[in-house]
Amino acid sequence: MTAVPPPPLVTWLYVPGDRPDRFAKAMASGADAVILDLEDAVLAPHKDTARREVARFLADLPPAGPDRPAVHVRVNAPRGAHGARDLDALAGGARPDAVRVPKVEGPDDVDLVVGRLGAGTVVHCLLESARGVQNAAAVAAHPAAGALALGEADLAAEMHLRGDAAYTWLRAQTVLAAAAAGLPSPAMSAYIDVRDTDGLAASCAAGRDLGMFGRTAIHPRQLPVIRRAFTPGPDEVARAREIAAAAEDGAADGAGAVALPDGRFVDAPVVVSALRTLALADRLGAGPA
Repeated sequence: MTAVPPPPLVTWLYVPGDRPDRFAKAMASGADAVILDLEDAVLAPHKDTARREVARFLADLPPAGPDRPAVHVRVNAPRGAHGARDLDALAGGARPDAVRVPKVEGPDDVDLVVGRLGAGTVVHCLLESARGVQNAAAVAAHPAAGALALGEADLAAEMHLRGDAAYTWLRAQTVLAAAAAGLPSPAMSAYIDVRDTDGLAASCAAGRDLGMFGRTAIHPRQLPVIRRAFTPGPDEVARAREIAAAAEDGAADGAGAVALPDGRFVDAPVVVSALRTLALADRLGAGPA
């Protein structure tokens, strides 16, 4: 059967770096990744405290594996004084699984981070300006780039955007750049109204239709909403099983494109998509149709 990559992460939870009392709760929240934040969630007078607490937490972190969520650190913009100190703090101790870097506008910003932290650093690039989005393809092609994401609040301020639909074309450009570079589908930016679960679900559905996958959260109550939004539904799972079964039968017969019981033909890309759906449904616990 056609090989399919493992399902990507679905939920990412931000936690302020100066609130070590919340670190363990975040790790136990069920999020696929915990983002220790040194940037927007931390006021300037508390930046040094946040760096110390994050470094201490990373030093005691068990090895990566299925028993713990991924741990990322969002630093401040690397060309600013706070960002430089963040990178120095990470360079001198244990490393997170990835570093989330805001205000990325070109490959040279990724070079700067790798130059400070060394080869093997996985950089999640946050595109938060028109220039950054315009250079998305070049950023995604950098060997250290592990993912792209949009900083939608910053983009809204710069470009005078209003309403969730205003981000559609920016999201599509980011999806295209990531796919062309072989990166995972971009995760969506955090939805800032933690009480508006209906709005969050609708926004996730719109992003999923554009090819985005997963979303960052600023409160644990958002996690199940995000997970449901990106979990394949019963009809999707049933359709994927039908395609996978037909592909298996076709492979046994040496066929290329295979026919479904209703007479429609599917080829390799459709089969890969179906297998991806089944892998995701299995991981997220989607029940049988």
